[in-house]
Amino acid sequence: MTFKDLHYQTAPLLLCNVWDVASAQLAEQLGFKAIGTSSAAIAASQGFVDGEQMPFDSLYSIVKQIRQHSTLPLTVDIESGYSREAKQIAENIKRLSDAGVVGINIEDSVVTQQRSLLNADAFSATISHVKQQLSQQKIDVFINVRSDVFLLNTQDAIEQAKQRIALYTAAGANGIFLPCLEKAEDIQAICEFSELPINVMCMPHLADFTQLQAWGVKRISMGNFLFENMQQHLKTQLNRITLQQSFASLF
Repeated sequence: MTFKDLHYQTAPLLLCNVWDVASAQLAEQLGFKAIGTSSAAIAASQGFVDGEQMPFDSLYSIVKQIRQHSTLPLTVDIESGYSREAKQIAENIKRLSDAGVVGINIEDSVVTQQRSLLNADAFSATISHVKQQLSQQKIDVFINVRSDVFLLNTQDAIEQAKQRIALYTAAGANGIFLPCLEKAEDIQAICEFSELPINVMCMPHLADFTQLQAWGVKRISMGNFLFENMQQHLKTQLNRITLQQSFASLF
């Protein structure tokens, strides 16, 4: 079954978001069907803030290590593509594809002083040009386009999402990712509207996976919440060691 096929099953694809070889191998041991990098988790683990602050070469090196030590299908979060130019974005994706990556996440917002949405028409044109260049080189990767209208709490988020979904679908996207899409009525409206698989992300009030399936969700990811939870657990354990002056809490 191809990575694309995993988005068209009855049950949603539960994607394990990873940030290094160890987390990827653990996901494989536990029977996950696919893994995806979290840009925020990888950036934090390397001492960077999210928002394309970590050099692409550094991301590529980590991705290559993960791919070499896991047989699971791997999709990579490339933020906004590490360029605003379609030619460079396509080249970045080609490098990842050559390393064995089968999918990418690309988002329609950028971080300067703060995160802001890119122009929808311009971004869809970029996606279209990227798809054309990849097709010319016979590179077939699953392009999951992330729209940040809910993450940025934009006015009329549902209508904005629908407009962008239509544009990105026409541009050749394979899937749509809407982080912070959380309310039941919003999820149902988006799933009913989109002809492409909808990806939702871990959120505090997100419904369970059975309910998400009933609403039509096809992919569920974890973002950087798993990494943050692990870091908090590590902080708690280290604090116990220093307070108790003992390693007993580890056992």
